Amino acid sequence: MDLRLALALRDAGVGWTPRVGDRFAVPDRDLDDEVFVLSDMVVELRDTPSGDVLAFNGTTEWALDSLEADAAVWLPREDQLRELLGDALVSLERLDGGDAPAGWVVTVGVAGARERHVEVSVEAAYARAVLAVLAALGR
Repeated sequence: MDLRLALALRDAGVGWTPRVGDRFAVPDRDLDDEVFVLSDMVVELRDTPSGDVLAFNGTTEWALDSLEADAAVWLPREDQLRELLGDALVSLERLDGGDAPAGWVVTVGVAGARERHVEVSVEAAYARAVLAVLAALGR
């Protein structure tokens, strides 16, 4: 999920109740390209003289100690986008590109008609479909 689509979802009224495992971005703070994951515990890989160690930390020390949740932008996963579509979801199809998928098509039922949304990533296709359903519902 790219930040541009995530912002479009937020602007369309898609709400977010943060939960462990959710991904988010922090725009406009020189962190636009970083993806963060909500976690109960942070695990970092440390290179020590005796070998790699997985260090379990309660917090990560950095310049941003806390952040208002509404300053973060939710980057929904594929399963979360499917849930947002609910009964409007008709199908997901892979566009064949030989060895790798060339893209994805999400078909939704909107106001009695079917719409297809094609994107390179499955999450982007789902996000476009969510935006179309919200627009059709006047949100």
